[in-house]
Amino acid sequence: MSRKAAVVALTALAPISWGSTYFVTTEFLPPDRPLFTGLMRALPAGLLLLALTRKLPQGAWWGKSAALGALNIGAFFPLLFLAAYRLPGGIAAVVGSVGPLFVVGLAALLLGEKPTLRTLLTAVAAAFGVSLVVLKAGAAFDAVGVLAGLLSALSMSAGVVLTKRWGRPEGVGALALTGWQLTAGGLVILPIAFLIEGAPPALTGTNLAGYVYLALGNTAVSYFLWFRGIERLGASSATLLGPLSPIAAAIIGWAALGQALGPVQVLGMVIAFGATLAGQTAPRAPKVSGASGAKPPTPESAELFSSAERKGQEVSMDLEVSGVRR
Repeated sequence: MSRKAAVVALTALAPISWGSTYFVTTEFLPPDRPLFTGLMRALPAGLLLLALTRKLPQGAWWGKSAALGALNIGAFFPLLFLAAYRLPGGIAAVVGSVGPLFVVGLAALLLGEKPTLRTLLTAVAAAFGVSLVVLKAGAAFDAVGVLAGLLSALSMSAGVVLTKRWGRPEGVGALALTGWQLTAGGLVILPIAFLIEGAPPALTGTNLAGYVYLALGNTAVSYFLWFRGIERLGASSATLLGPLSPIAAAIIGWAALGQALGPVQVLGMVIAFGATLAGQTAPRAPKVSGASGAKPPTPESAELFSSAERKGQEVSMDLEVSGVRR
């Protein structure tokens, strides 16, 4: 397996893991506590990574980490769950699937990555495939829910692009950077969760097992792989792995919950998966020197991979959390 294929495979584990969120949320967690769930996903995982790495931000990275944590976690989770509770799960997932298009536009603006027709068509095909997988006939629209879904996708997309633009400080690994962002994002969610949902609910052993999985495998490990993947693959290529999340959610729903999986859904999976593959085989967009706000290429960024290490519904990868029952 080539080095690129290995990094793509590892990065793909993140959206695949996020696809399990709906199953874990409905089967293991207390109902109607989306913000508390977001808090339990982010803050314990971030504090654990801080304890493991024993590194704190320095200088300007306090502000950068706070901004990335707010975009990738702190704003993304509440907006995502607001969309989830006001929209049917399929509608929320489709709204979130515009994320790759946001990334393409922001990457052109902030990274100087000129979008190609192939990239744009791939992003549109991925969104269409996702819509076939999750969209149900007669689904209702809600203006506030749609706006929240779009803002959640925009928030994560901006975080993806800024993660690629800023990279990480010299001598700081992707694990530490992930811990900074998860901690910052969790601290953003903390007051919102207590203000809106009140005190934490009483938790059973099953609830605790679900939260442990979400905090460790679904968040700490997955976001580490995601941030690492953005660093190595580029913002657009990494985001085009997002359709793997609703595909994984649909397969888990079929295998574990007995949910129907008809020919239309299978066709949607094939289209979305094909778009995902196309997003990884397409040549990388050339850098446009002198683009507004774009950094000049560095020796590290000029090569696709420089070592064995590197990031943001759905699609916002997590949008299948949007299947949370009302």
